Amino acid sequence: MNPTTADTTHPRPTPLHPYPQAQPPPVPRVDEATEKKERRPPAELGTDAIAILEGRTFMCSNALGDIPAGSIGGLLHNDTRFVSRWELTIAGQPLTLLKSAVVDYYSASFFLTNRDMPTLRGSSVSVRRQRFVGNGVAEQIVVANMSSAPVRLEIRLACGADFADLFEVKDVVRDRSAHITRMHDERTLRFQYKPPDFFAETAIRVRRSGVVDVRTRGVVSATPSRIDGDDLVWTIELQSRRALVAEIDVGLRANGDVLEPVHHDFGEQHAPLEGPLAHWLAECPQFESDNPVLKAVFDKSIVDLAALRVSGTLKGEPYVMPAAGLPWFMTLFGRDTLITSLQTLAIGPELTRGALHLLSEAQGKVVDDFRDEEPGRILHEIRNGELTVSGEKPYSPYYGTSDATPLWLILMESYWRITGDGDFVRKRWDKVLAALNWIDRYGDRDGDGYIEYGTKSPQGLGNQCWKDSWDGIQFNDGTIPFLPIATVEIQGYVYDAKRRVAGIARRLLNDDALADQLEREADELRRRVNRDFWSDDRGGYYVVGLDADKRPIDSMTSNMGHLLWSGIVPEDRARVIATHLMSDAMFSGWGVRTLSTDDHGYNPIGYHCGTIWPHDNAIVAAGLARYGFRDEANRIATAQIEAASFSNFRLPEAFAGFERSVSPFPVPYPTACSPQAWATGAPFELIRAMLGAYVKDGALHVDPNIPKVFGRIKLHRIHALGTLWDIEAMGTTGHVRLSG
Repeated sequence: MNPTTADTTHPRPTPLHPYPQAQPPPVPRVDEATEKKERRPPAELGTDAIAILEGRTFMCSNALGDIPAGSIGGLLHNDTRFVSRWELTIAGQPLTLLKSAVVDYYSASFFLTNRDMPTLRGSSVSVRRQRFVGNGVAEQIVVANMSSAPVRLEIRLACGADFADLFEVKDVVRDRSAHITRMHDERTLRFQYKPPDFFAETAIRVRRSGVVDVRTRGVVSATPSRIDGDDLVWTIELQSRRALVAEIDVGLRANGDVLEPVHHDFGEQHAPLEGPLAHWLAECPQFESDNPVLKAVFDKSIVDLAALRVSGTLKGEPYVMPAAGLPWFMTLFGRDTLITSLQTLAIGPELTRGALHLLSEAQGKVVDDFRDEEPGRILHEIRNGELTVSGEKPYSPYYGTSDATPLWLILMESYWRITGDGDFVRKRWDKVLAALNWIDRYGDRDGDGYIEYGTKSPQGLGNQCWKDSWDGIQFNDGTIPFLPIATVEIQGYVYDAKRRVAGIARRLLNDDALADQLEREADELRRRVNRDFWSDDRGGYYVVGLDADKRPIDSMTSNMGHLLWSGIVPEDRARVIATHLMSDAMFSGWGVRTLSTDDHGYNPIGYHCGTIWPHDNAIVAAGLARYGFRDEANRIATAQIEAASFSNFRLPEAFAGFERSVSPFPVPYPTACSPQAWATGAPFELIRAMLGAYVKDGALHVDPNIPKVFGRIKLHRIHALGTLWDIEAMGTTGHVRLSG
């Protein structure tokens, strides 16, 4: 830190220790630990688990297609688990896996066989499960006798519904049995949950069940199931080359919503999507590349983005927006949704429009400490499970994030500049002004000109920046700073936001006075950030933040790259930062780590303490490209695209920070979301950085620097300025034309 950091215009507060810290979950008391041990935390599903989704509905199972009782799996909709058990057995024995995989984002297939049993030789029976998620679930189970002799089988599908809130699924689920009623009949298992102020129902129905001839596929006979407790059971004698085919629907009722499965075709032709999502998919750009891996990553990201779409209507305006990620974040998030929308603005601007609309309508209006709400603040996340509806949890919505508000302003300007939709911005100008007021009045807690965060909620987040785990922000020696904290990248976002809003004020609203004021404030913030957050140690770098006493939090992090992205770094310091970001301590060969290996708290599998995040790397690459470090940006882009090739061309939420010489393939973070929205959007931002694409003077331009490994790339039907464009580039040569 520079020795001269005093600021007489913004006197610093007198310390009031002890300030609170972001802390790990407390160690339970002996009686609590015993109780949790007796109740057993949920079992994982394994690294080969299968997850499929559509909108706010998703289903996670193990590779067999089963959801064991007491596991983290389930069928969830809108933050409630409607199916907590779904286990298929033959003669009471689980099946053996041959192969299973996701087919489309909303469908999966499982190929299984029987174990060796006293009454049945192993691999005598072929079992196929096909599953579609969409509102509810439709599943087909085919059990075929492939042996030469008849076999007698008891096929059992054990079902259960615990109606757990999503927040409980990974921890300990409370016993709701007193409020769960079973109303089973000959064909339907019906579970109904009716506590005060909440209602949920799961209906599991056998839609069709019969024996078919495997060779001709002709129906031989109807074979109804029976209900035994909470299980569907078929007791049947199958002749050689005969198969039981059972089709099962799972319908849901959630408070006022009645949901039935929308996909029932179990052949190769699936029912087409309808509505805003189908329109969006039809309008997505087409991509070509000489490099098949880059092409596959782009196409996979388009499909995953479609999977994460949530659509609806709010206040008479339809919307399509990105949920944050499968499985735990299928909802509107502030930071995640905003960054994803920035990444995908040229892919489908209605995604950005939907995100801006929803977040503006939910903008904070009052001071509510339980929810960390303040007027003008943009939310962190919103939930709809029982614990939130009942008021036990603060997510209705919860506002504990300090970067979403400036990011919302950045996205608003980006949407206006790239689409030219001035009417959309004018209608929300009062909300833009409210967000600016939050930054200066509520975000700046002590009047020093910086946004600081410190939760007031007993259930609030300690860290309210993007590294929001309890130890995501730490000193070089690994100690945890006291709250409130001002992280450096948020100040960069505020600088960028004020300059962008100044442009809107001047060019759209003819308000030169406001524009001048915001530009002065941004320039002053730039001056002060480059003084107070700069350290001369380690050859010069930006510390990650200031603690409650305005001491520099002196770890070296990827957040420096966010400062390049925001444009707040002076030109003479940009090369120093670029050198740090691409050093062996920060760049693993697969990407830039969140924390330098030289810091005491570095952990290659720590959530924010040494892992590699694709969205973070895309922001860093864009920042490097902004300052002219194109080769460095391309190293990151190439590494990330190569990393995706090891995970079916999908970038996970995060992966381990091991050196590439140690890890010849990227190691996924243990509980990473996949697909995860801002990881899904990262390839689009990396490609944009390689193309050097930008909008200026009413046209789309490119300044390409394409790595040789990718050869020629083409984009057809890119969205900008209310029309569609085609881009073609190779090396440092490229051109743009209106799409024909």
